[in-house]
Amino acid sequence: MSRIYKVMIIGIVRNINYDVLKPILKLYIRAGLTHLEVTMNSPNAHLIIKNIIRDYGDSLCVGAGTVCSMNDLKVALGACAQFIVTPIIDPDIIKTCVNLNIPVYPGAFTPTEIHKAWSMGATMIKIFPASSLGPNFIKDVKAALNTIKLLPTGGITLQNIDLFIKSGADGFGIGSPLFDAKYIESQNWISLERHFEAFANKQSLIQ
Repeated sequence: MSRIYKVMIIGIVRNINYDVLKPILKLYIRAGLTHLEVTMNSPNAHLIIKNIIRDYGDSLCVGAGTVCSMNDLKVALGACAQFIVTPIIDPDIIKTCVNLNIPVYPGAFTPTEIHKAWSMGATMIKIFPASSLGPNFIKDVKAALNTIKLLPTGGITLQNIDLFIKSGADGFGIGSPLFDAKYIESQNWISLERHFEAFANKQSLIQ
């Protein structure tokens, strides 16, 4: 559990077949990244979660994302997801995860939503979409709600991640900017691993 709670970067996998994903995960782990989210709106998401845990569970913390209903949560937990990420605030999902001691990262957009989700016992608040709010939003929220842990997600890139780190972000959810499509489609594994390493190196800057 201590490893699960030390989240800094969560890689978000959406619509990637497990056969395609397997060689990518080896590079992901070797680069020093440790957390992976499989979105529940991906085909066979529950099977992908099970397969990753079976093959890479010693190195990765694997969670379920885009959990929008109690049925999604039931399927995710049935697949042994180790943490839960939502794009919304669903009190039932949050409270169930808290009661089961499962880390939960609900999505919020306003200070009121952020405080509400935190008050329910959320592990960290997913600020989504972060690209629409920007790093100054994180800084301003942190000034008033300094004890709340924030996980900006959506539009985080190598070009802007430093600004979000300086703003006080506690971690990041990163999808397509991390899993670079051009490297994956061309099977340019050397460049993809270097790309992963560049993101992994940013983790040391997060307080």
